[in-house]
Amino acid sequence: MIQGLGTALVTPFTAEGRVDVDALRRLLDRQLQAKVDFLVVLGTTGEAATMTPREQALVRKTIVEHTGRRVPLVLGLGGNCTQEVVERIGLLREELLHDYRAILSVCPYYNKPQQEGLFRHFAAIAEASPIPVILYNVPGRTGVNMLPETVLRLAAAYPHKIIGVKEASGNMEQIKQIIRGARGSEFVVLSGDDGLTAPLMQYGAHGLISVLSNALPEETMRLVHQPTLEQQESLEPLIKALFAEGNPTGIKALLSLQDKQMSDQVRLPLVAASAELKNNLRKLLQSL
Repeated sequence: MIQGLGTALVTPFTAEGRVDVDALRRLLDRQLQAKVDFLVVLGTTGEAATMTPREQALVRKTIVEHTGRRVPLVLGLGGNCTQEVVERIGLLREELLHDYRAILSVCPYYNKPQQEGLFRHFAAIAEASPIPVILYNVPGRTGVNMLPETVLRLAAAYPHKIIGVKEASGNMEQIKQIIRGARGSEFVVLSGDDGLTAPLMQYGAHGLISVLSNALPEETMRLVHQPTLEQQESLEPLIKALFAEGNPTGIKALLSLQDKQMSDQVRLPLVAASAELKNNLRKLLQSL
C-alpha cells in the first residue's frame, strides 16, 4: 500500500531555466533523511506540463538513480487524451515495472467529461498500466469534480489495479464519503491538501501527498503520523502563504530561502514569487 507522507517533488531549475540536477539531488537527500514514506515524481508540483520529454526523462533518471530503491516512487502520468495516456504507459512499460510502485493519474482537464467518461478514462488506464493506479481528483485545476460514487465504482471494478485516490477537492464531506465507502477494503484515500491533513487523518485517511514537505519534511511527517489540530493550526499561516501566488511558485520561493544555491525559477506561464510573498515566507519560516 502507498500510504503515509508522499512528497510531491518540485523540479528545481537553474536561473537560466534548465533542470538543476544538483539541486534535485540535495532535495532528495533531505527527503531521504526525513524518511518520508514515498515520493511523487513529475506531478503538478514538478511542473511536468511545461517540460520536454527529454527533460522529464532526465528528472526520472536522476531520481531513480539517486534514491536507489530506498523509498517507493509514484510517477505522475495523466492527461486529457485517454489514448495518448495509454500510449505513454506502453512506451514506459519496462521503466514503470522496474522503478515505480504506482502511477498517479489526474482527471482529464479542459474536456470537462461526464462521470461516465471519467470512469471509462480511468478504466482504460487501469487496463493498460502494468502497475497500480492512484486517481487524482483536483477540480480547481481540471474543471471537473470526480464524485465519490465514481471513485468507489472504479475501486470496486478494478481491485488491486486502482488502489487509491489523491483527493484535492477541498470538500471535507466528499472526502469523508470516500473514506466511509472504502472502509473494509485496501483502497487508500490520500489527502491532496496540506491544510486538511490533521482532520482527515483523524477521520481515517491513509496519508497525504504534500507540497509543504519539500521544505519541511520532518514537520510534515509528524503532522501525518501524529496528527493534532494544534500542529495543523501552527502550520496554517505558512501553508496559506505557499499557495497565495500559485503552486509551485510558493514552495520554490521557500526552498530558495532554505538553500541559497537553489533558484526559485518556475516555467511560464507561472512566474516567480513577489518580493512581498518572499518576505512573508521568510518571517513565517523564522517563526517556526
